[in-house]
Amino acid sequence: MKLNDLRDNEGSSHSRKRLGRGIGSGKGKTGGRGVKGQKARSGVAINGFEGGQMPLYRRLPKRGFNPINSKSFATVSLGRIQTAIDAKKLDANAVIDGEALVKAGVVRRVKDGIRVLSDGELTAKVSLNVAGASKAAVEKIEKAGASITLPAPAAEKPAKGKKAKAE
Repeated sequence: MKLNDLRDNEGSSHSRKRLGRGIGSGKGKTGGRGVKGQKARSGVAINGFEGGQMPLYRRLPKRGFNPINSKSFATVSLGRIQTAIDAKKLDANAVIDGEALVKAGVVRRVKDGIRVLSDGELTAKVSLNVAGASKAAVEKIEKAGASITLPAPAAEKPAKGKKAKAE
């Protein structure tokens, strides 16, 4: 075998179709695109177009402002915590945090943290370590002789374009 005898196997490569070269070529006129107009051109963008009917995304109402970086907390009531303590699922002497609440089956997942709400009553003297709590919940917890640890609030940034007041 010589180098000048090397070639592809028969039928392994195809010559490209020359589109739009006369009707006799078999791929003339519409060039295999089948239609004239917008769909025959390059850069067709008709996703969501419903033939002149008002599209679904415009028929549905837009409501409110949904911040893209808002936190989602798992909420738990004081009553649910007390019920879990009474059922011996939570240890009242240990620190109750997100991990303990998930293990006890009080919440499914921690998400961005646990937020305690004031529904129900708390009678056990427990130590809570959570991401947030309502004012009423904090009052009930302190009234029961329990303690709660919350993260320190972040310092507010001055509004854009306004100078911070010197006090």
